[in-house]
Amino acid sequence: MIRRNAFLAIAMCTALGASHAENWPTKAVTLVVPSAPAGSTDIVARLIGEQLQTAIGHPVVIDNRPGASGNIGTELVARASADGHTLLVQYSGYHVGNPALFPQIRWKTSDFAPIALVMRAPHVVAVSASIPVKNLQEFIAYERKNPKGLFYASSGNGSIQHIAGEMFGKQAKVPVSHVAYKGAGPVITDLISGQVDMFVTTPPSVIGQVQAGKLKALAYAGTRRHPSMPNVPTSAEAGLPGYEVESWFAVFAPAKTPPAVQARLASMIKTIVESETYQKKIEGQGGFAAYMGPEELGAFVAQETISWAKVVRESNIKAE
Repeated sequence: MIRRNAFLAIAMCTALGASHAENWPTKAVTLVVPSAPAGSTDIVARLIGEQLQTAIGHPVVIDNRPGASGNIGTELVARASADGHTLLVQYSGYHVGNPALFPQIRWKTSDFAPIALVMRAPHVVAVSASIPVKNLQEFIAYERKNPKGLFYASSGNGSIQHIAGEMFGKQAKVPVSHVAYKGAGPVITDLISGQVDMFVTTPPSVIGQVQAGKLKALAYAGTRRHPSMPNVPTSAEAGLPGYEVESWFAVFAPAKTPPAVQARLASMIKTIVESETYQKKIEGQGGFAAYMGPEELGAFVAQETISWAKVVRESNIKAE
């Protein structure tokens, strides 16, 4: 009898899970972006949301919740109903860096179910077009002579741009000062006007302004050039070998979201990421479309969390 009851319980749970997936979604799906509009995470969310809306037949709403280095939006999803209608489009620095940087935050990576990796993006060294330099070596020489030193921007204290700026200062032997913003959008405005000197960030945040001639891209901090910016050299080609910085972007759901809904979401997003339309748009933004499913992404996040904790500790980066 016990075995029979256990079998019936398993069968009922399986049927219930299938029912959840079959009925999902029953209303609009919200993609929470824990940063300001116009940044890389926002751009990726809108590209995913556009095709996901068509696939599910319900509206997909982009909800920007910037602030507290991504913790406001991230916590919102951690506490949201686990029914598959509220998802997080997340940036690597926030997801695996913040737990080490902010010991008192009210969320953990275990509060989320990994759904899918959707983009990888080596960073680009961007400066204002008003700075009188043509390449990275000239920029380094120019900043070495600057009595005030180099003022670099980031989208938040402890973000990958923060770490990238400190790395740049050490490798280029240039004195640097950090200026933190609440997202990439506000940085671009001040970078164009010359309020800050440099922003090391993902290409989607700056490629439009580079193409418009308002910013200069001096180096691509990856191992190979990107097809959308074929004339931008890698850091090694530009004279700063070993300077490599990469971000990744992924979709997460609240941890207790039904497995069947997680699986359906992962399958839909896989189709989107592997579509020619998405790949071309991501390349057009300076990134690379890249997919990982739930299991692989979960293992990746675990390893990245360990690596980021080490970087934060060794760089002695503190939350402000």
